[in-house]
Amino acid sequence: MNFRNAWFCYCQTQLIYTTNAIENFNRQLRKATKTKSAFVSDDALMKLLYLTTMNIVDKWTMPVKDWGQIL
Repeated sequence: MNFRNAWFCYCQTQLIYTTNAIENFNRQLRKATKTKSAFVSDDALMKLLYLTTMNIVDKWTMPVKDWGQIL
């Protein structure tokens, strides 16, 4: 098998190498934890991260570009 045949198509490569969504997610988690100086327990931190993640997921409405071609 030729290594060029194993490569992804252009739209798949764009999706794989796009880190904007990941960076945005991490930034929002840091923003939520940065406002707190200390956490009472590990569970308190986990609860805050969980609730922040749920808020991020609710607001995440951007569709994946060229999803039909990727499938």
